[in-house]
Amino acid sequence: MASIQQTPNGPVLVLKESALQEKGKDAQKNNIMAAKMVADIVKSSLGPRGLDKMLVDS
Repeated sequence: MASIQQTPNGPVLVLKESALQEKGKDAQKNNIMAAKMVADIVKSSLGPRGLDKMLVDS
């Protein structure tokens, strides 16, 4: 079953009850790793030699 939380100034969060919460350096390391993965995926889409992958429906 999913847990739904609503904060007064934030988004509605939908997480599994068994979801783990990370804090501190571990959370920071995982966020950096996720950002690098996203950057690797879109790097050929951006710039003067980009292939416009974000704009083309395949």
